[in-house]
Amino acid sequence: MASATHQVAILVYDGVKLLDVAGPAEAFAEANRLGADYKILLVSPTGADVTSSVGIRIAVDTAATEPAPDTFLVAGADLYPRTPVPRDLFEAARTLAGGADRVASICTGAFILGAAGLLDGKRATTHWKVAHELAARCPASRVEPDAIYVRDGTTYTSAGVTAGIDLALALIEEDHGPDLTRDVARALVVYLQRSGGQSQFSAPLQGPPPRSPSLRRITDLITANPGGNHSLGELAKHLNVSPRHLTRLFHNELSTTPARYVEMIRFDMAKALLDQGHTATQTASLAGFPNYESMRRVFAREMSISPAAYQRRFSTARRANEGQQ
Repeated sequence: MASATHQVAILVYDGVKLLDVAGPAEAFAEANRLGADYKILLVSPTGADVTSSVGIRIAVDTAATEPAPDTFLVAGADLYPRTPVPRDLFEAARTLAGGADRVASICTGAFILGAAGLLDGKRATTHWKVAHELAARCPASRVEPDAIYVRDGTTYTSAGVTAGIDLALALIEEDHGPDLTRDVARALVVYLQRSGGQSQFSAPLQGPPPRSPSLRRITDLITANPGGNHSLGELAKHLNVSPRHLTRLFHNELSTTPARYVEMIRFDMAKALLDQGHTATQTASLAGFPNYESMRRVFAREMSISPAAYQRRFSTARRANEGQQ
């Protein structure tokens, strides 16, 4: 176990997500209670205190001009997927990252790292809702929208809010090994390592609808009746076009194939049916899958968990309470 004090600096600013700051900080603090020696500093570009996303004032320890920390974290906010990152903020990130051993972001903090050029040539992730925007702003980075967190060398990025705790646990394990980290996870009542990716938390089929009315007719048809006969040939007949032309339409407008689109509609319906309490077998039939095994394969591919595991995690509180009565 490392004995030297390890300085962790978290960059904060007005509008920062409070949980992006508190979650990782609490994980490091819990590690200290178990024998680690992390010194947590909250840093703002000027050293001035900041106001969080929920209006709570955050007392800042120092400005970004102080010596580089061992680990540098950038917390996220709702602001910067919507607006450009201010120069003072990304320059502060660049300064702090310059001499740090590790650089990491929580949630949309990746936009600040990206604006500072710190994600160029690297794999990265962020909250699933804005992963496409990060990819657009950082074309030199390879964005992985389903990852809970991504490590590329000494650069780490994590998904939305609570994934900052997952990231902190990974950093603690890197420093102190699995035993201490497992105790931290138990104390915080979280998984040491979550299975599955962000897709288990995302809303169904986020993205723009088809531009052309003809393709919109096909997607509406599939959505209205996921269990119908949606073979490529049958779908093409609805528009009186060739299967090849329909495949081209899907590729150009939705960046997928007709078969994959049908499968994902059925997958999203299956998640909703499982949320409502249907059995896995009922769900496979109602969602239009040929059988349970075909549905299970899609869940394994998209989420790395089974339909049953998904249902256990996301069954409603009401149903859970009913089961205890």
